[in-house]
Amino acid sequence: MTKRAQTAGGADELPADVRAAILRTAAEVLGSLEPTEVPVALRQVHRFAPRRRATAGALPLWTTLTLDDGFRGRVARVWSQARPTLADSLVGTHDGVDDHEVAELAAGSAAEVAVGAWLLRPAGWEDLLVAASRALAEQGTVEGGVPARTLEAAQERADRAEADAAQLAARLGVALVEAEEARSDAATLRREQRRLRSDADRARSEARRALGEAQADRVEAERLRVEAGDLLARAMDVERSAEAERLVVRGESRLARGLAETRVRLLLDTIVDAADALRDELALPPVGLGPADLVAPSGDQGPAPRRTSRGRAATDPALLDDLLALPHAHLVVDGYNVSKSAYGELSLADQRHRLVGALANLAGRTGVEITCCFDGQEGPRRTGGYARGVRVLFSVGEIADDLIRRLVRAEPPGRVVVVVTSDQQVVADVQAGGAWAVPAETLLARLTRL
Repeated sequence: MTKRAQTAGGADELPADVRAAILRTAAEVLGSLEPTEVPVALRQVHRFAPRRRATAGALPLWTTLTLDDGFRGRVARVWSQARPTLADSLVGTHDGVDDHEVAELAAGSAAEVAVGAWLLRPAGWEDLLVAASRALAEQGTVEGGVPARTLEAAQERADRAEADAAQLAARLGVALVEAEEARSDAATLRREQRRLRSDADRARSEARRALGEAQADRVEAERLRVEAGDLLARAMDVERSAEAERLVVRGESRLARGLAETRVRLLLDTIVDAADALRDELALPPVGLGPADLVAPSGDQGPAPRRTSRGRAATDPALLDDLLALPHAHLVVDGYNVSKSAYGELSLADQRHRLVGALANLAGRTGVEITCCFDGQEGPRRTGGYARGVRVLFSVGEIADDLIRRLVRAEPPGRVVVVVTSDQQVVADVQAGGAWAVPAETLLARLTRL
């Protein structure tokens, strides 16, 4: 095959009318495709008007035909269906043709043969394309004596002019789209401006209404202040009346008390006189011993002695073990006083959880009753349930120190009550109530041995 035959398929080697016929067929096929079937490179051309696809989209159409065998094959099938006889003649040369057969095929319709050879590309299609091109060149001039080359040049100029016009039309379309978008943006801005103006009017209306409500509130507050002043004046009058009545009642009480004392004294005098008369009548001898003589030297034992620490320090964990080993011992713990000494870096909730958990272990090992007191807040009394065997109390309307004092006072005399706190005021109060007091460090040392 000659070099000319090898290069005959290029766009520059094809006659203009052959190339135009191929592009027209490709444009018709492109218009019949579904959007999903259109090659990516031709999607923009697919949007063109049908009469403009072959001219305005000539370059992408030719590039796709050259590079995309699938699209070229689809165009070849459409061309073959329209010209089945010529297509069969071209395809029938798959075993190769000699120069005579090529010349006969090309002599019929040189342009159609060139188009079919380029699209179908049977065996020897390059020779067919060269022969058809030569036949087209030998056909001479067109009507009027105008050379074919001149006509082709004019056609090319017309194609370029139409392509330029299409490009300008595309630019115009883009400009129109941008103008439409600008108009849409302007309309959006106008709507936003109206909305903002409406919001501003609404805000001003709400501000006026709020100002009116504030003025009404000030008037109401002034009225309430006047009423409060009147109520205060009446309360002061009632207080003065109550104070006067209290003075009267106090005077009457003093008078009644004096009368009662007089009656009691008169009764005592009567009893004493009667006793003296009875002593005289019975001739009783005078008393030989005074009260001091009747006092037994060792009979008065005083208050019952309390178990002592036997010389051990209050911080000795063994002392706490001895106290908890006593029957029915009750351990009362000042919660935050102990937890802040050991877990001060934790939150209060975590401190409570750690301390109550450790006390639960102690209760499980010793069986002692344990009550842990924490400072609470206003509201109904709550009991915690952090661990089994530990009673958790939160003070309500008082501090935990006062709750501990009340717990100590509520215990019956003689029961062993051990209060764990480092607050010296609480220590003094509970010891005065008969309870034991050990510092927080003693309990913490005991808990570390669990």
